[in-house]
Amino acid sequence: MGKLSVKRVAATRKPGMYGDGDGLYLRVGPTGAKSWILRTLVHGRRREFGLGSLAWMSLAEAREEARKLRTEARSGRDPDLLRKREELSFEEAAKRHHASLSRTLKSDRHAELWLRSLELYAFPKIGKRPIQSITSADVLAILNPIWAKKHDTARRVKQRIAAVFDWAKGAGYYPHENPVAGLKKALPAVKRKAEHMAALPWRELPAFMAQLAAREAVSARCLEFLILTALRSGEVRGAEWSEFDLEDAVWLVPDARMKRGLPHRVPLSPEALAVLDKVRGLDPFYVFPSPKRGKDHKAQPLSVMAFKPLLGRMGAEGFTVHGFRSTFRDWCSESAHADREVAEAALSHATGNEVERAYARSDLFDRRRALMDAWGRFATGKSGEVVELVR
Repeated sequence: MGKLSVKRVAATRKPGMYGDGDGLYLRVGPTGAKSWILRTLVHGRRREFGLGSLAWMSLAEAREEARKLRTEARSGRDPDLLRKREELSFEEAAKRHHASLSRTLKSDRHAELWLRSLELYAFPKIGKRPIQSITSADVLAILNPIWAKKHDTARRVKQRIAAVFDWAKGAGYYPHENPVAGLKKALPAVKRKAEHMAALPWRELPAFMAQLAAREAVSARCLEFLILTALRSGEVRGAEWSEFDLEDAVWLVPDARMKRGLPHRVPLSPEALAVLDKVRGLDPFYVFPSPKRGKDHKAQPLSVMAFKPLLGRMGAEGFTVHGFRSTFRDWCSESAHADREVAEAALSHATGNEVERAYARSDLFDRRRALMDAWGRFATGKSGEVVELVR
């Protein structure tokens, strides 16, 4: 009967199966709808694969698709896997990778931001594209407009796109080299200046703390505790009562909430313990609960935006909440004359090179307790102008 021709395909109206050879058929349905079918052997069993409608797949395209699927079958692979790979979009790949990755990220907020950056910058341009069709030029078109203007954001987007392609390649959905790998020379070098969070000068802290103590809000108690422990906003706002040993005056912040991903023991000064006494009983779970309840009517931690209105009501300008860590660090150097490694350990900063860190087994807890006790006295105005040497 011979192979089909474009003219014959167009003219055929009678329902039935019309062979083109090598297992490829044009199927005409009872309503006259036409589609392509491939019949071939997979692992010794006859299988039938629908290739799609004639409306969007020509005879030449159907032959090429059938050829690829037969090649898969002869190689001992399931042609369905090839078809699924070809149908996977970048957005679908990103969401599958994110679903597996989110269990390892530090927080739900981090997981949300991971996907949100791709939703903003990558999905509008390549989200619906089959992932195997995306090239380095496509990724470059995403990064170029934001590389200099929003460099930190662009760098994170680049890392996340690369991670999606690594996942896709490992899962068999992407047959090429990672398209992000070749972009290093294509993107311009960006000179970055060190940016420091605006900080309150350490000599002004006791007066600020006196103002803060007069405030009744939970956010005020949380900010007091943040200053007295010299930790980051998220580490303090998410504090749970189960993390505290009040008898020994120790707070163990879990690794999931620490920036370095390591648990951090915090010695609590008498002043920090006094703040905890003031919020005891507000909630059995969170130390600093938000006034707003969740959808399940359970308490939730204070929002990251909780401090901005507080500082606004106090008329406090020219510094940030994160800057209080710099206030503490400046005080350590200029007033307490604390050893560098002790001050950095209090801030949960890594010090020294990789070898030095490997041998630094101690977290300097006892020395940090003396430092934090002195900090608590200074911050609350109990030590006046006296310079305390903490060694």
